[in-house]
Amino acid sequence: MAQRSTQGGKRFFVWAALAGLVSGAVFLAAAELFALLLARSASPVLAVGGFVIDIVPQPFKEFAIATFGEYDKIALLAGLGLAVVIASAVGGILEYVRPPLGVVVIVIAGALSTAAVVTRAGVSPLGFLPPLLGAAAGAVILVMLSRRLRTWKAAAVPADGEEAPKAMGRRQFFLLAGIAGASAVIVGVASRAVSMAVTSVEAIRDNLSLPKPKSTVTIPNGAELDIEGISPLFTPNKDFYRVDTALTVPTVDPDTWRLVIDGMVDERVEMSFQDLLDMGLDEYVITLTCVSNEVGGELVGNAKWLGVPVRDVLKKAGVKGDADMVLSKSVDGYTASTPLSALTDDNLDAIFAVAMNGEPLPPEHGFPVRMVVPGLYGYVSATKWVTELKVTTFEKDEAYWTPRGYSAEAPIKFSSRIDTPKLGAAVDAGRIAIAGVAWAQTVGIERVEVSIDNGDWTPATLSAPINEDTWVQWFLEWDATPGTHYVAVRAVNKNGDLQIEDRAPIAPDGSTGWQRSLIRVA
Repeated sequence: MAQRSTQGGKRFFVWAALAGLVSGAVFLAAAELFALLLARSASPVLAVGGFVIDIVPQPFKEFAIATFGEYDKIALLAGLGLAVVIASAVGGILEYVRPPLGVVVIVIAGALSTAAVVTRAGVSPLGFLPPLLGAAAGAVILVMLSRRLRTWKAAAVPADGEEAPKAMGRRQFFLLAGIAGASAVIVGVASRAVSMAVTSVEAIRDNLSLPKPKSTVTIPNGAELDIEGISPLFTPNKDFYRVDTALTVPTVDPDTWRLVIDGMVDERVEMSFQDLLDMGLDEYVITLTCVSNEVGGELVGNAKWLGVPVRDVLKKAGVKGDADMVLSKSVDGYTASTPLSALTDDNLDAIFAVAMNGEPLPPEHGFPVRMVVPGLYGYVSATKWVTELKVTTFEKDEAYWTPRGYSAEAPIKFSSRIDTPKLGAAVDAGRIAIAGVAWAQTVGIERVEVSIDNGDWTPATLSAPINEDTWVQWFLEWDATPGTHYVAVRAVNKNGDLQIEDRAPIAPDGSTGWQRSLIRVA
């Protein structure tokens, strides 16, 4: 009899875990509802996710980007979801075994969520309320479920010599768990969906009419090679790489957007979106590269941009002579440190971009305004959703990535990549094209060379360059023979510098190395 009672009692730990999961769901759903009503930026999941992004050590960030690419945010949310499930289940068991420890777990989760919310940039003054109210709702449901569970157990597994109480508790437990769980799913999903719909800028973006540019870029004949498998001359917006610290894409209405220029300036300047457009737009073609791009990686893209030179905006404020850095800030609090010289040089087209490949910036690429600076890795220049420029010095200020192990200044290291044939792909014997792209922003590519099976370096044929800030395509025709072959590529820039052969990691200022690829010929 005692053994049966013990076995029967163990199953209640499963129901206790379920009680914890339901309570956790109620916590998050209530928090989302109150965030919708009081402060849309106060979602605890998104706030905690942003906090995790900020504190994760640099090697883990590199691993996430290399492993998941543009899906790294989804992977983070999945990991947070798993952590919430485990913590909720543990909290439910603790409340069942030794109350009020489960409530303590929820209180701690609420406090951590509140701290994550109130420390985020741009949070509403009422941002602390949604996680606190959500935690209160979750704690109440957990206490109610745990009490019913203990009543159920007392009836199902009575102690020796005791009579089973009349109130069994089983029906009450499942009824409350079902109602609370279903309500949490409906309320939570609906609140998030409504919040996203309310804050969406897609309709505004779709109806936005930008003025025609004062000047356009002439694309020379032969700028794009007709070779299957090679990267297109212009990377489609949907395929353009995205690496940033925003867990969800910030939503910014152009009508309320403002750009502030202050710091070491003669006069603080504040500009609206229309003020920027009124300066007149020009077209630019610039290749962007992420510092997280490994040798042969895909975190590089080329696009047409419409924008206004940053130097013209800085002139409005009047930069003081002892400044050497501009700290740009995004609406989500991200900062980048850009050498002042890169933004004021008349020979460099550093711009505030408002359009990309013929349409207003996509939300995930910085709508309504982002920075685009040729020759610098994105983490020190390409601030999306930009809202502030602080003219300062490297000695006084540092940006988001600097204390996380990256250099404060990061000129792009020129490189080359093999696009086709793909690594390990089988191709038929005969004449084929080995092809890819190469880039050396602000300098330009002089030539690309290919070596097959450690043989001599053979010059490849280059596409006609648009300018020195964009990549070029290249190809080499090769009579492929059956077997396994190793292909290497390297570039030489217009200064006569040879691409660095030795491998280096992406931190602190970008990877180096020649790409070597394997080709199987059938």
